[in-house]
Amino acid sequence: MDESNTIIDKVFTSPDKEIWQGRETNPALGIQYWHQAVKMYNAAALISKSNNTTLPDIAILGYVCDEGVIRNRGRVGAAQGAHEVRAKLAKLACHIANKTIGDIGDVNCIGEDLETCQQNLANVVSRLVMQGSFPIVIGGGHDIAYGHFLGLYDAKKGKGQHKFGIINFDAHFDLRPVEDKPNSGTPFNQILTEFGDQVKYFVIGIQPTGNTKELYDIAFRYDVQYIESSDCQTHRSQEVKEKLDVLIEKVDSLYISIDMDGFSSAYAPGVSAPSPFGFDPNYVLEILEHLLASKKVIACDLAELNPKYDQDNLTANLAARLIDFIARKY
Repeated sequence: MDESNTIIDKVFTSPDKEIWQGRETNPALGIQYWHQAVKMYNAAALISKSNNTTLPDIAILGYVCDEGVIRNRGRVGAAQGAHEVRAKLAKLACHIANKTIGDIGDVNCIGEDLETCQQNLANVVSRLVMQGSFPIVIGGGHDIAYGHFLGLYDAKKGKGQHKFGIINFDAHFDLRPVEDKPNSGTPFNQILTEFGDQVKYFVIGIQPTGNTKELYDIAFRYDVQYIESSDCQTHRSQEVKEKLDVLIEKVDSLYISIDMDGFSSAYAPGVSAPSPFGFDPNYVLEILEHLLASKKVIACDLAELNPKYDQDNLTANLAARLIDFIARKY
């Protein structure tokens, strides 16, 4: 293998077939489980200009990076999130008969080079979206969002003033200013600073104790809409849907980001920043279904799953079921 390929192999990891294992069934029954439905692809080959591979309708992609969390002084371990979610997803019954599903492999952070990892993620996401795939990216820290959005923007930049709506399920705004280097707390500030005239940002699940007055002020300055965690109740979901409908009407595409720390630690103990307060999964599913019904959602990601601190695989199983739900409703 030549040196250039060695470098690519470090940056992009091909899918691991050993992860996609589960119960075997009679072949005559067809696809019964996710591990039987998923086909393997290669991210490094994908971004080659000569690549003409027919891509899947739904593309699973890992973002193997802890650097943003380290810079944000969080607890390390989210880089292993994509591996654990795939292992749980593989064993779920699959009810997606009309769409193809592929694993594109992982984009890896080399050393402390977060910025290059984000750009590599952007390159893969851009190619996926331009060729008609729906990316579901699994992190990693929430710095995933900046790289993910760069890819979406690149894919749509030839369409004039394309308007993006970003819906973030999160306990935090992640609007911190970049003071030295970007981190897992700065992605949406970066996006709004660079692309604000084309972006509407809406956060669901904000917890006041996890966000300073400065962050609320920044949110106000960028006209960020938000729903606080205490208002994220199923009996009040219609109010949120109506607010989201106003945003949906104003944008061309929707990008959904789910920070697993938005869930109560009763459901998601294995995250970078756990909290006893937060979402009930049924609430998130109801809002997700409403967003996906708009047919404007072009990509999703899940961030901050930290298997190192998970309990009985609760968080990994929750993340896998969220992905299954998104794939079925997309």
